[in-house]
Amino acid sequence: MKGIIFDMDGVILDSETISDRTWFAAAKERNLEINIDLINKCRGTNKNDTIAIFKKHFGEDFDGEGFLTRTSELFHEIEEAEGIPLMHYAKEILEYLKPRYTLALASSTRGPTVEHQLRTAGVIDFFETRTTGDMVVHSKPDPEIYLMACKSVGLEPAECYAIEDSLNGIKSAYAAGLKPIMVVDKIQPSEEIRKMCVAVFDSLEGLKEMF
Repeated sequence: MKGIIFDMDGVILDSETISDRTWFAAAKERNLEINIDLINKCRGTNKNDTIAIFKKHFGEDFDGEGFLTRTSELFHEIEEAEGIPLMHYAKEILEYLKPRYTLALASSTRGPTVEHQLRTAGVIDFFETRTTGDMVVHSKPDPEIYLMACKSVGLEPAECYAIEDSLNGIKSAYAAGLKPIMVVDKIQPSEEIRKMCVAVFDSLEGLKEMF
């Protein structure tokens, strides 16, 4: 194995916690009923696929664009006030793995946001390439983003591990032919997801045991 491709939100950055807060706040402003199951369906997807999930849940007339614009505004307010913390052991594991493997990123978040957040967190230079949600037509669970990420570093999918926290991310990496490793954040893996993974850990510290 030559490469490790990381998801960002909920793996490197503790941004999912902030995102959840913004979704509930934006829903409250609009008197919408929103639950964690709906949020979990959207984890790991890009903007267009998230809006499609919204429309299926709330109806075709739902203003998904407006809702996401508001959650983005709220996110930036929290980011400015509090910052986005790194996940536990994120920098330590990147420092440990960097001399041993080719490291890359595959995130459904837009490129400019990924660059800004990784640079602010001080971890952008660990990744040789960044493949982001605005670079692909189909987001996770489609394999496109992981296939593109592997190509960007000149490796075959079978030569790479994928580090993910979402069900959509695991499905994407598995479909692309990588070896998925789940680091649990907000969602516990189902039996189906466990069968797709070569390992499941409660935190990034588990990766050091494996590598």
